[in-house]
Amino acid sequence: MNIVIGVDGSKYGRWAAGWAARLPVSKPVRVTAVHAVDLTYLKAPFMHQYAVIGNEPFLRAEVRRIEDLSKRVVRETRAMLSSLRLSGKAVCEKGAAAKTLLRHAKRGDLIAVGSRGFDALDRFLLGSVSTQVVLHAPCSVLIVKEPPRPVHRLVVAVDGSAASEKAIRFVLQDLLPQWQLRSTEIVLVHVMPLLKYPEVKEAGKKLFKRYVDRLVNAGFAVTEAPRLGRPADEIIAVAKQKQADLIVMGAKGLGAVGRFILGSVSTRVTQNSPCSVLVVR
Repeated sequence: MNIVIGVDGSKYGRWAAGWAARLPVSKPVRVTAVHAVDLTYLKAPFMHQYAVIGNEPFLRAEVRRIEDLSKRVVRETRAMLSSLRLSGKAVCEKGAAAKTLLRHAKRGDLIAVGSRGFDALDRFLLGSVSTQVVLHAPCSVLIVKEPPRPVHRLVVAVDGSAASEKAIRFVLQDLLPQWQLRSTEIVLVHVMPLLKYPEVKEAGKKLFKRYVDRLVNAGFAVTEAPRLGRPADEIIAVAKQKQADLIVMGAKGLGAVGRFILGSVSTRVTQNSPCSVLVVR
């Protein structure tokens, strides 16, 4: 599995590399750590300075500072990859962070990016970048919110859509090697609308049975967590209650008509989750 990691010198970038090393995937991992240098802000006001005639010395000094920082980030990233025994490379490219990361990713890859980045004044932001990556990535995205840790409890959000089917398939086929199955609990979350119709409740039961049978047959311990309310809020609440190590969910859902939305929900969950989130495509 090729994992594209966003690094910017912040702890979140280092955590993303750590997750790449410890994420229990069944395929060999090769990483591409990408450090993006975005100089476009120099064309606009920066602090109390402006990119106008007479400001050239400031601009040259700022460019040198950024270039020196970039070299240090790449050097430290290469050392970190070596210490984590990760095979791959660290590169530095000019351009907007999200677009630069996406250029390196293709279908079947995984992008690991921190939920936040370095100091905002340095413009090496991984905060808003993570949202852009989730929205536009051609592959699955891991939004890292905390230091890497063993994955013993997964919250998996399902809604009956093709997207949630991909999330289940990722868990069964790609995420966990066989030797770790017995130590992993799956908390299966299905959020139903605030409509207490018997048909809705029955549909929820059938949905749980469909997924629970497959997960149990694969050797997982499964806990069902049916909820009523707003999907993003309920998924986050379950993750907090169960002290989840990771949330896994699809990138898109059935849409507003079915009210089982996982599209915009995935964005809200990645922004407000107490733990790291894997959005599967």
